[in-house]
Amino acid sequence: MSPKKIISIVSVVVITGLMIYGYLLYRSIFSDNTQFSEEQVYVCIPTNSDYEAVKKIIAPYVKDLDRFDQVAQKKSYPNREDKAGRFLLTKGMNSNEIVNSLRQNVPVQLSFNNQERLENFAGRIAQQIEPDSLSLLNAFTDQKFLQENGFTKENVLSIFVPNSYEFFWNTTAEKFRNKMLKEYHKFWNDERLAKAKALNLTPVQVATLASIVHKETVKKDERPKVAGVYLNRLAKGMKLEADPTVIYAVKLQSNDFNQVIKRVLNKDLATVSPYNTYMYAGLPPGPIAMPDITALDAVLNPEKHNYIYFCASVKRFGYHEFAVTPAQHEANRQQYVAWISSQGIKR
Repeated sequence: MSPKKIISIVSVVVITGLMIYGYLLYRSIFSDNTQFSEEQVYVCIPTNSDYEAVKKIIAPYVKDLDRFDQVAQKKSYPNREDKAGRFLLTKGMNSNEIVNSLRQNVPVQLSFNNQERLENFAGRIAQQIEPDSLSLLNAFTDQKFLQENGFTKENVLSIFVPNSYEFFWNTTAEKFRNKMLKEYHKFWNDERLAKAKALNLTPVQVATLASIVHKETVKKDERPKVAGVYLNRLAKGMKLEADPTVIYAVKLQSNDFNQVIKRVLNKDLATVSPYNTYMYAGLPPGPIAMPDITALDAVLNPEKHNYIYFCASVKRFGYHEFAVTPAQHEANRQQYVAWISSQGIKR
């Protein structure tokens, strides 16, 4: 065989080998390497995860883990110091795109409202970011944090203003708490602080009263009127006599916040608790729930009137009948008692 022929054969073999290698390289880097039916999935990688842990987490979503590993190694992903976070994988991604995606921590659009207790709130947040509910609860009630910021375990719920916020999934419990404190101070701008001062209330006291208003009525357009009633009673030195505070006291005393109480009974009014505003004058030690912004602003912008009583309406469900005198209120109350009894509601 002539040297030229040998060179030609060798050249063909080399070129073929290079083409095969190029194809395999292209396939490992740029061909589809996902195996899920959804258009996109989020994967959450816990704090302090190493590369092996990352591979185990993404394995259910990756068609060929070896192909992924080849690209990850070439792009030095295993050497990445912080691999934790929440990452978006899209159907049809190739290995190169998957590695790139694992470098882009996608924030969580976190939201919350209607949380009755700090424990409920911690559980709600733990469903949306990495820290568990116990870690969050410990951060919220840390004695040093409370003392430095002028809160107590009873009123620290007032820090958390219901809204939508952006956090990274792997935010620590302490960083979450501290950011929420900053948001609290943002909410309490000069205008709101001035309105609270004009009512002779602190922001915590506004939140406490707003929590009662929030629980009293779901009708947002009625909240300023309800707030006006309670402010009138406070101004006159009258007990608030708010049913939601009694319900909270009963639940707290029995340590059963899952029970449903639609009707406050006479025996409930005898519950010995600082939250029972039939028994004790002034505001409770802290919020009985997490008031939303409409309830907070209702207290800060109350309707001006002379009402000092109100009772659930039997004519406009969800709303209330308001009264100036005890006689007017008693007439409204009797109508409601008759209606609720006719419905067979005993508790």
